[in-house]
Amino acid sequence: MSQRQLGSFNCAPIGLGCMNLSHAYGTPPSSKEAQTLLLKALDLGYDMFDTAALYGFGNNETLLGNTLKTQRDKFLLASKCGIFKNGAGVREINGSPAVIRKTCEDSLKRLQTDVIDLYYLHRWDRSVPIEESVAALAELVKEGKIRDIGLSEVSANTLRKAHAIHPIAAVQTEYSLWSRNAEIAVLDACRELGTSFVAFSPVARGFLSGELRDINTLAEKDLRRNMPRFNSDNYPQNLLLLDKIAPLADRENCTIAQLSLAWVLSRGEHVVAIPGTTNFSHLEDNFKAGSIALAAETIEQLDAIMNQDTVVGPRYNAGTQKEIDTEEF
Repeated sequence: MSQRQLGSFNCAPIGLGCMNLSHAYGTPPSSKEAQTLLLKALDLGYDMFDTAALYGFGNNETLLGNTLKTQRDKFLLASKCGIFKNGAGVREINGSPAVIRKTCEDSLKRLQTDVIDLYYLHRWDRSVPIEESVAALAELVKEGKIRDIGLSEVSANTLRKAHAIHPIAAVQTEYSLWSRNAEIAVLDACRELGTSFVAFSPVARGFLSGELRDINTLAEKDLRRNMPRFNSDNYPQNLLLLDKIAPLADRENCTIAQLSLAWVLSRGEHVVAIPGTTNFSHLEDNFKAGSIALAAETIEQLDAIMNQDTVVGPRYNAGTQKEIDTEEF
């Protein structure tokens, strides 16, 4: 499989998003099951693992550290700061230099490593100038605690301000057939600046797997229950779009998820995707999508069927949207 540049590194075009091994999408797998999946991913050829201090409030980093510490030289390790559980046990966005440093040092311990290859500011803390947060990350680069700096869910304008302080290796943002905000400006800004673009939720939080037909099957605490596109009014309408792209997957001799991942990768050589899964079959199928080249006609048809004008419902609810810096249509 061909490699793509990600900051100072090269990696497979499909990496592994590890969040759902600890929280967010229903009941996470047991530690033993999660460890088995991580090791299977390594065997399949995954060479980039994406975690964060937020995921499981540190438990996800601990899982990766315990499982992969003896094979640290075989993969690119990405993690994030800027959202964490504070002393009161409450989720907090904080991009101050002192908190960034403390979060990084705690993450290094949990991950059982001397250095994090790619370290993202998970969210821009609007009370702290982006330049100040990036300067703090740049100090961690100088000290050898991180190698590359990334940003998550930022606008092109914020990216340019940050890049003027220190080269930004990657921007991570939700991007899929049904989440096109990156196409407004960030995707092109990344290309212009030599910044890699990392697409999270490239299978639309499971929607583009084609397997989630009934939202009532979602666990009570599944985060999708608070997302407008998954509510009882909007989801049936979005399923109609899914039914329209299913024949295209058949024509390309792949699954709908593979079709969706291949579409994401077709948007540019600077694009990498990080689908997450707890399913071993999906783990293998997702990785194989990195070798699929879609016909130009298929890409054109996908763009026409599913886009910002045809998908029903906003990406986030109003409260969550306030935390996001990305451009909106």
